[in-house]
Amino acid sequence: MKKDDCIFCKIANGEIPSKTVYEDEYFRVILDLGPATKGHALLIPKEHADNLYELPEELAAKVLPVAKKVAAGMRQKLQCDGLNLVQNNGETAGQTVMHFHLHMIPRYENDGQQIEWVPGKPSQEELEAIKKQLTE
Repeated sequence: MKKDDCIFCKIANGEIPSKTVYEDEYFRVILDLGPATKGHALLIPKEHADNLYELPEELAAKVLPVAKKVAAGMRQKLQCDGLNLVQNNGETAGQTVMHFHLHMIPRYENDGQQIEWVPGKPSQEELEAIKKQLTE
């Protein structure tokens, strides 16, 4: 279901023009207007969900196959050396538009972009405690 005040709902459903590189009945994939690299695209569901937590199971199951299809086209047509899939949930995680979307960022050798984090150093006990929390 579309949300009337959501910019990504309007884009995904064709109410606002975009540079669409793929579309089917569930998704629209558009070029990002502030790309990290050449070909940076956003995979946007036509149905509104604020984030991954709210994305219906049936729709979630369709995201990766579409991403794979678009990624194959990026590799073939743009000759990228790699690809990052980035999906943020909540403001703390960097989500700025509250409509689930998946960034598809083609990577090129020496493209100047960095998508990384500082690795932590948890003890075996900490890891065991987290494992227990998540599996109980």
